Amino acid sequence: MPKSKAPESTLEETNYLQHLTTTSAPVCVKLVTNEELRGVIEFFDSTFLRLTRQDGPNLFIYKHEIKYLYEETQNA
Repeated sequence: MPKSKAPESTLEETNYLQHLTTTSAPVCVKLVTNEELRGVIEFFDSTFLRLTRQDGPNLFIYKHEIKYLYEETQNA
């Protein structure tokens, strides 16, 4: 019996980005160039996200330029 293929999309990316947007969680975005940007995701769609930063101008980042992103933990 042949193995089934993994689904093209699970919609988990959308759920995760919606969670980060709703909670205004601070994130680190690592680009394919290895540059790291920090801020809060204010808006996203299928092709880009808007990163709001305190230490610089707000940025629109195309998703194909993102290697990965993660929620930053806040030290107590």
